[in-house]
Amino acid sequence: MIVGLGTLLNVTTIVVGAALGVLIGHRLQERTTRVVTDALGLITIVLGGLNLVSLTDAAFVDAVGAGGTFLVVIGALLIGSIIGSLAGIESRLEGFGGWLQSRFTRKGASGASVAGPIDPAIVDAPLVLSPRERFITGFVDASLVFAIGPLAILGAFQDGTGQGIDQLALKATLDGFASIAFAASLGWGVAASALPVGIWQGLLTALAFLLGSVMSGAAIAALTATGGVLLLDVGIRLLNLRHIAVGDMLPALVVAPLLAVGIQSLGIAS
Repeated sequence: MIVGLGTLLNVTTIVVGAALGVLIGHRLQERTTRVVTDALGLITIVLGGLNLVSLTDAAFVDAVGAGGTFLVVIGALLIGSIIGSLAGIESRLEGFGGWLQSRFTRKGASGASVAGPIDPAIVDAPLVLSPRERFITGFVDASLVFAIGPLAILGAFQDGTGQGIDQLALKATLDGFASIAFAASLGWGVAASALPVGIWQGLLTALAFLLGSVMSGAAIAALTATGGVLLLDVGIRLLNLRHIAVGDMLPALVVAPLLAVGIQSLGIAS
C-alpha cells in the first residue's frame, strides 16, 4: 500500500464532488440551496456531538480524571483561541480563500475582486453573497469541516503507520457526498478546500510515517473531543446563527493532546 494514498483519494473525492455540486447547484432553486446548507449544518452539529462522547473515553479518564476531561477541553479551547486570534488564523484563511478566488476567476467577472476578508455580518445572508464572498465562505467552511474531524487525524496516522487506508477511504466517501451538497450552495470554493485538507492530512501522514504511532489513547480522545466542539461551532456558522471564528480556535487541536499528555505524565489526576 502506497503511503499517502488515502489523502490522495480524499482530495480527489472532494474535487469531484464539488464539481458535481456546482453542476447541480445551477439547477436548484434558491430555497433548495438554503435547505441543503441548513441540513449540512445540522449534520455537522450531530457529528460534533458524537465526538464529545470521547470525554468519557476510558484512557482519557484514567489519564486526567473523570472531571479533568472537560477541563482539558476548556483549557485547550481558551489557550488555542488566544493563540489563534493573535496569529489571525481566521483572517488568513479568508485572505487565502480570496487569493485563490482571484486566481481561478477573471478579474472583474464578479465585480468584487478586492482583496481582504469578508464582513462577518454578510454571513447573515449567504445566498446573496457576491461570487468572491461565496467562494471564500465555501472554501473556509468546507476546509474546517473536512479537516477538523477525527477521521482526518486518525486516518492519516493509520495510513502513515502502514495500517491501511480504511478510515481515510470512509472519510473520502463522506467528504465526497458532503462536497456535492456544499458546492451546490457555495460553489467552487468547496473544491479549493481540497488544498488545505491535502496539506494537513499529508503532514500528519508523514509525521506518522517518520515517528510511528506517537499519540496515546488519552491524547487522541482529547483531540477528538476538542474537535467535536469546533464542529459544533462550524454547524452554528452553517445554520447562520452566528459567525464564530472557528479558524482562530484551531490551535486547540494541538493544545488538547499536549495538556492530556502533560497531566498524565505529571500524575496530577492520581
